[in-house]
Amino acid sequence: MAKRALIRSLTNVDIRLVRIFITVTEFGGFAASELELNIGRSTISKHISDLELRVGLKLCNRGPSGFSLTPEGEQVLVAARRLLASIEGFQSEIDNIQTNLTGTLRIGLFDQSTTNPNAHIHKAIQKFDDIAPDVALEIALDPPSSLEARVTDGTMDVAIVPVHRQSTLLTYTPLYTEHMTLYCGEGHALFDTPNHVTVSDLALADHKYAGYAFNSPNMKAGMNLGIKRAARVQEEEALSLLIQSGRYLGFLADHVAETFLRKGTVRPIAPADTGYSSTFAAITRKKPEPDRKTMEFVACLKAFHAQEGADEQEF
Repeated sequence: MAKRALIRSLTNVDIRLVRIFITVTEFGGFAASELELNIGRSTISKHISDLELRVGLKLCNRGPSGFSLTPEGEQVLVAARRLLASIEGFQSEIDNIQTNLTGTLRIGLFDQSTTNPNAHIHKAIQKFDDIAPDVALEIALDPPSSLEARVTDGTMDVAIVPVHRQSTLLTYTPLYTEHMTLYCGEGHALFDTPNHVTVSDLALADHKYAGYAFNSPNMKAGMNLGIKRAARVQEEEALSLLIQSGRYLGFLADHVAETFLRKGTVRPIAPADTGYSSTFAAITRKKPEPDRKTMEFVACLKAFHAQEGADEQEF
């Protein structure tokens, strides 16, 4: 027997649960939708259980036999798609009615872009403020996986992340590049290693390595060198600290390491072999389509990063 529904009025949380439910059904289960939603299987299961509690119905079967919708789940899926279509239509109509852009633009960033000579985000913000002075800005710093998840579920409008494992639910607009190199700190056993030495001459796996705790180009580069993490971090600031301790190897953006290089507290390790470049892109949702203020900001980003060859190209 169906449980009594708890929903009396829809909230943002309910709509987020509905979006997750639709994604799970489109990808055929929790495991298949894990990468798209950028959240773990257990968390997805909890969200679906929460939605079932809210609507008072069992929506799907999950277990050894696989994932399938219940008859009630099939009906809820149809209603859920109608709901999101209505919301998207309302948002588009309001956006088109308004002459002046208003509301809040929620922006996500990952790295220390203010010191990257290739990043001109501050100029894009300046131009956007000229175009939309009535729009308030909210800027958050988070790991790439968190930023992608927030853009996907609609709690963030646009984010700038290093391109690594792309989601089919997002549009990636390339902006600028960032060059990374493996570094060690003063006092490390490799600190006096000449720059011309190659990776094959070094036993990097014998040394502690600090890296990001999430999937990223940084993680891939470490794996390619055969080094395993002895310390995990979420932010570049923590990574810099560990490298400067002289006990850990780690990748830093060259523009971040520049200050430490001048002080003589870090040095690159086999830069010709360990260096690599990452492309940073602005990400937005594919569905529903971003509103006008979001697209105006993306246009400002593209305009000020045209020298990177990103103004006409999309992944």
